[in-house]
Amino acid sequence: MRILFVTHSFNSLAQRLYCELTARDHCVSIEFDISDSVTEEAVALFKPDLVIAPFLKRAIPESVWSRLPCFVVHPGIPGDRGPSALDWAIQRGLREWGVTVLQAEREMDAGPVWASSVFPVGAVRKASLYRNQVTEAAVLAVVQAVTRFAAGDFVPQRVPGTAHALMKQADRAIDWDADDTNSVLARLNAADGFPGVADTLFGQACHLFDAWPEASLKGAPGALVARRETAICRATVDGAVWIGHVKRPGGIKLPATMAFPEALALPEQALDDFWKAPLATWQDIAYEEAGGVGFLGFEFYNGAMSTGQCRRLKEAFLWASRRPTKVIVLRGGSDFWSNGIHLNTIEAADSPADESWGNINAIDDLAEAILCCDTQLTVAALAGNAGAGGCFLARAADLVWARDGVMLNPHYKNMGNLFGSEFWTYLLPPRVGEKGAQAIMRHRLPMTAQESVQLGFYDACLPGPGFAVDVTRRAAELAAAADIDERLAAKRSKRQADEVVKPLAAYRAEELKEMRRNFYGFDPSYHVARYHFVSRSPHSWTPRHLARHRDIDWKIPE
Repeated sequence: MRILFVTHSFNSLAQRLYCELTARDHCVSIEFDISDSVTEEAVALFKPDLVIAPFLKRAIPESVWSRLPCFVVHPGIPGDRGPSALDWAIQRGLREWGVTVLQAEREMDAGPVWASSVFPVGAVRKASLYRNQVTEAAVLAVVQAVTRFAAGDFVPQRVPGTAHALMKQADRAIDWDADDTNSVLARLNAADGFPGVADTLFGQACHLFDAWPEASLKGAPGALVARRETAICRATVDGAVWIGHVKRPGGIKLPATMAFPEALALPEQALDDFWKAPLATWQDIAYEEAGGVGFLGFEFYNGAMSTGQCRRLKEAFLWASRRPTKVIVLRGGSDFWSNGIHLNTIEAADSPADESWGNINAIDDLAEAILCCDTQLTVAALAGNAGAGGCFLARAADLVWARDGVMLNPHYKNMGNLFGSEFWTYLLPPRVGEKGAQAIMRHRLPMTAQESVQLGFYDACLPGPGFAVDVTRRAAELAAAADIDERLAAKRSKRQADEVVKPLAAYRAEELKEMRRNFYGFDPSYHVARYHFVSRSPHSWTPRHLARHRDIDWKIPE
C-alpha cells in the first residue's frame, strides 16, 4: 500500500514504524504536520491508501480524515483520551499502560480502535518509556492495524472512555518541604524530555530534567547539598535526588552545573574511581567486572557527548584497558549508546565554532584510544539508539552487537552537511565498500540493527528480551576462548599493517580538514542547523529525502 505519515517530527517512533512498514513492502512517504493546507497537498500528491499519524500535537484536518482512513497512534490504553497520557500514567504510578491505534474523527482519540498493545510501566522516565516500551508496543499495534486494514474484513470497535486534561505545571509542582523521594522522582520522570518541571534553583526560575535517586546524601528538604561533574544533588524529606539537566527561561536544555555556574560552589561529592557505586546515585560513567570481562557504561543524557564527557570517558577506557581482563564491553546507556558531539553545550559556548572543534577532537581521541587498544578485544553493545558520530564511535570497537529494535542514523548530512569524523573514512569502506559507504553517508534515512548487520556495518543483531544477559554470556565466552591470545595477536598485527598502508593520523587529518571548513568556513549551514535543532524550531518544510511525493520525478507506482 501507499502509506502517508503525517507527523510532528521524524522522531524515534516514526523512524521505527517507517522501517517496519517499508520492510513489509509498503511505500511510505512522510509529511511534517505544518498546516492543514500542507497535509492536504501531501494527500493530493501521494494519493495514499492510508494515513498514519505516529506523533501529532494537533488534530488531522477534517478535510483529510473524512475522505480517507487516518490511523492515530495514541500512547494510551483503549478508552484513554486527551493529551499527557504518559505523563499521567507515570506520575500516578500505574504499573501497566498501552498504545492504541484508532481512526481519526472529529473528537480527539474517540474514534474506533483498530489495534492496541499493553506494556509494563514501572519507575521510568517518560522519554525512556516512549523510546522503549511505547515504541515496541506501537510497532505491534500499527503492524496489526495495517494488516487488518489491508485484509478488508476487520470491523474496528468503539471503546467508551473519558478524556483526561492536559497536565499543567500546577499538576507537576514539587513541594520540597513535603514530598518524599519517590514522589519527586515520579513528577520529574513524568515530565522528562518535555516539558520538564517548573521550579527554582539558586533563586532563579528554571525547568528540571534528568533525575536520578540518591541513597546516601541527605539535607534540609529542598536544599542543594552537593554536585558531581555536571549534576546537582537536592534533598527531599527522606533523602535526595540528582538533577542532571535544567532549562532556564528563554534558554536551551543544559547540564545543571553549566546552566548554573553557582553550583560550582557546592561541595563536590566525587566518586573514588570508575567502579559502579554499591548504592543508588548519579554516575554517568560506571565500570563493572565479571568473568574476565570489563563492562564500561556511559549514561549520557540523550546520547550527547560533550568535550568534557569524551575526555572523561577516554580516561575511563584507558583505566579499564589496564585491568587484567581479556574483553572490554562498551555498554553506553539504556536509551542511547551515543549520538556524537554535544550540540547543546556547543550552542551555549562563547564560540560555538571553537567548542565544536574541541568536541570533535575529544571524541576522535576517544575513538583512537578504542581503535589502538591492543590488550583486550573491544565490544560495543548497543542497547539504545545511536546516531551520527556515535555510530562510528561504536564501529571503532572490534565487534558491534546491537539490540533488535535499536535505530541507527549513521550519517551527518542532516546537521548542515557536516562531513563527519570519528575515523569513518577508515572504518566504513572496508565493511561495505566504497559505493556502500557513500550510499550510507548520503542516504539520510534511519537504519535498523538488522539492516546494519545485513550491510556488514555491524556484526550481530541480538534479540531485545535478555539483551544484557546475552551480551554478558557472549563476552565471557570470548574472554574464555582458547584462541583469545591468538585473536589479540592478530588484532595487533592488523593494526600495524593498516598503519603502514595509511596511518590513522592521516585519516583523522583529512576528516578534520573538512570539519574545520564546516565549523569555520564561509558556509554557515552547520551553525544554522544546530541552532534550529537545539532551539526546537518549528518545521517550515519537510526534507525532500522524507517527502518522496515531493520529488520532481515522483510518480505513483502502477
